[in-house]
Amino acid sequence: MKRKIYLKKKSLDEAKAIASNLASLIRLGAETAPVEQALGRVTAMPIFAKISSPPFHCAAMDGIAVKAESTYGATEDSPKVLIVGKEAFWVNTGHPIPSEANAVIMIEEVHQIDSQKVEIRKAAYPWQHVRAIGEDIVATEMVFPENHQITPYDIGALLASGNREIRVKRRPRVLILPTGSELIEPGEVNPSVPLSKIIESNSYVLSNLVFEDGGEPIRHPIVKDDFEKIREALVSNREEADLILIIAGSSAGSEDYTHAIIEEAGEVYIHGISMMPGKPALMGRFRDRPIIGIPGYPVSAIIAYEELVRPLIYQVLHLKKPERIKVRAFPTRKIPSKLGTEEFLRVKVGRVGEKFYATPLPRGAGIITSLTKGDGILRIPTYSEGLEENQETELELLKPLEEVLRTIVMVGSHDLTLDLLANLLGKYYPPIFLSSHSVGSLGGILALKRGICHIAGLHLLDPDSGQYNIPYIQNYLEGVDVKVFTLMHREQGLIVQHQNPKGIKGLVDLLREDISFINRQKGSGTRVLLDKELRDLSIDPSQIRGYENEEFTHMAIASLVASGRVDAGLGILSAAKAMDLDFIPVAKERYDLVIPSLYFGDEKIEKLIATIRSKEFKEQVLHLGGYDVSKTGEEIRITKHQYNNTPQPPLKLRGGEGEL
Repeated sequence: MKRKIYLKKKSLDEAKAIASNLASLIRLGAETAPVEQALGRVTAMPIFAKISSPPFHCAAMDGIAVKAESTYGATEDSPKVLIVGKEAFWVNTGHPIPSEANAVIMIEEVHQIDSQKVEIRKAAYPWQHVRAIGEDIVATEMVFPENHQITPYDIGALLASGNREIRVKRRPRVLILPTGSELIEPGEVNPSVPLSKIIESNSYVLSNLVFEDGGEPIRHPIVKDDFEKIREALVSNREEADLILIIAGSSAGSEDYTHAIIEEAGEVYIHGISMMPGKPALMGRFRDRPIIGIPGYPVSAIIAYEELVRPLIYQVLHLKKPERIKVRAFPTRKIPSKLGTEEFLRVKVGRVGEKFYATPLPRGAGIITSLTKGDGILRIPTYSEGLEENQETELELLKPLEEVLRTIVMVGSHDLTLDLLANLLGKYYPPIFLSSHSVGSLGGILALKRGICHIAGLHLLDPDSGQYNIPYIQNYLEGVDVKVFTLMHREQGLIVQHQNPKGIKGLVDLLREDISFINRQKGSGTRVLLDKELRDLSIDPSQIRGYENEEFTHMAIASLVASGRVDAGLGILSAAKAMDLDFIPVAKERYDLVIPSLYFGDEKIEKLIATIRSKEFKEQVLHLGGYDVSKTGEEIRITKHQYNNTPQPPLKLRGGEGEL
């Protein structure tokens, strides 16, 4: 098939307008639903009360029902005696009161003389402690109007007004059709057999989003990249759907058939939208059904859904799309963006002091973890080339504001134990969250100095003194009062392929022509350690094949080695064990947490330290392998002039995640 280009590319605003017009193709109609199962449904017509609530005059208190006029004159000094069954009637809360009564006296104010007589010492007034018939709802009055979405509270009102069934709008049926020969159904995965295909997950995410938004998802099994099969799936399932979402098959690839299939039986209104992620989205009409082509990459798929599909579903249900909470925040680093394209960037958000800070997550359209880890969305306008560092901007929160306010922001070096720490914090001290950003140890120091984080994680070796972290803290954080706690000691070494097929024994072997290496980014403690060890061995880094290539976490290093793309990389033992790789020890190092003293007294920080010192945390760290927790949680005292004369290179970080 001839390769297609984007011939009908539109702006996002134009795309939204066309999506809105597609709503005219959807006719929902109405159906009857039991009230008990009507949560979230939208009324198709006004609903009126069949009975009043309460349906009779009833007691609002336990006590006696009386005629108020018969109690007049009763006082402490001149009590009145009433005859039970004639002038006073025992009632419980919610029970009807006798027709001859018009007030209730609380049981606490009734003095029983015997089984036939009671004494009162205070007069009642008409309708005292009585719920009159129809006090809440009067029969025939409108309980809810048309186009009202039923809440849990509404169900109570409907039942109280005598309604057992109501007419509601039929849920919009959304056909979700995943396509792609490279895909495999989740149920077909065999953990013991290496995968050669991608697990299809987009349709399940979209199905749940549709359901959450009030629609009825109809998921179709994967259809391979075949023109006739895709067309047949659309034709045979069109009638049961109000809206069709076809996943993938709408980009400019030579095997993307969606555009041609729709044009054959309808019309394509948009092919390509000026937004990122989500550019390949497509919109049109397949016969008499609206159809939206959803990009295949997960992040692109979600953005396309949120911007085009969700508003359409709310529109046909005549509901207002809920607005997310917005806050003003400062980017932690410069964020460039492509001019002419509206960009949706997921970010981590935390409040440090009185300001919110936003740290961009990886931008790749296929990085689904940016969806799960994102706290908010930054929208970079079409005609902007990005955001400057410290340029205040508005962002939408994806999580509750309270969760963001209860988040500890940590910046610095990556380590697997941070995930354990975050989990235990959430387990024992909810809702306290730990958000860690891997930018390298020097990046952590810079973030602390700028006041954009609560904690920095460091493992920086000073080559001259042989000391970890303290010399750097003294030089770069001069004037900042901090406390330092040891998180753990860990083993750094060469991560090599399983069973070490190339027989690598140490750093000297990196000079071999048949060995490829992957390095950590400039500013990371691992990079500083490597350079120190190479100097001690008189090894010229330029002679190592791959020294200039960088990654930003230990797991990224291990992943590249496991894939066979490189032969070795310097990292921690726990990362090697996680990927079933071999490990050649090089050095043992200390990893510290640096916390400005001004944050002590904050409950979040106190709970963090308590968790680090807990027995369970230490046991879990030891289980990872390659760690020493004998000093975990201990505070390191810093004397005023300790190592203060140790010269340090200027703190200039450039590129990658080493720059904040």
